[in-house]
Amino acid sequence: MRRRLLPRPLLSLSVFVVWALITNAASLALLALGALLALVIPRLTAPFWPQPPRLVRPLAALRFLAVFAFDIVTANWRVARQVVGPLHRLSPAFVEVPLELRDPFVATLLASVVSLTPGTVAIDVDRRDWILLVHALDAPDPRALIDEIKERYEQPLREIFAC
Repeated sequence: MRRRLLPRPLLSLSVFVVWALITNAASLALLALGALLALVIPRLTAPFWPQPPRLVRPLAALRFLAVFAFDIVTANWRVARQVVGPLHRLSPAFVEVPLELRDPFVATLLASVVSLTPGTVAIDVDRRDWILLVHALDAPDPRALIDEIKERYEQPLREIFAC
C-alpha cells in the first residue's frame, strides 16, 4: 500500500521541500498543494524511472562520496588555475573510456559523477559498446584520464552496486 501511495519517497520529500522553499509557503493551502504535488508527480513519472540497482556496500558508498567530494574541491582549484593561466597550455580532448560495468543506471551515475567533477564533461554513454565519451578541459595524457576515471569512479561504483 505504501509503495503505491509513495513509489519514490525521497522524490516526494524533495518535491515537497522544493515547493515549500520556492513558494515561501506561509499558508496551509500552499503546503497542501505542495503535498498534493509530492504525491502526484512521482506517480506520474514512475514509468520513466529505471529500477536502480540495490546498494550492496553502503560503507564503500560513503568512502566513494568522500573521494568524490575531495575530487570536486581539488578539481575546482585546478580548473581555476588553468583558466586564469595561459590558455595555450591546455590540451582539451575527447576521450573514450571503455566501461566494464553493464548496468544502465550505474553507467548514467558514472557519467553524472564525471560531469560534476570540474574540467570534465560526460558527452555520451554508448550502451551498445559500453563506452563513456568524455570531454576534458586538459588531458595531455588521455590514457591517464581513462585510468583515473576507471580507478576512482567506475571500480568503486561497481563495488557499491555489485555490477
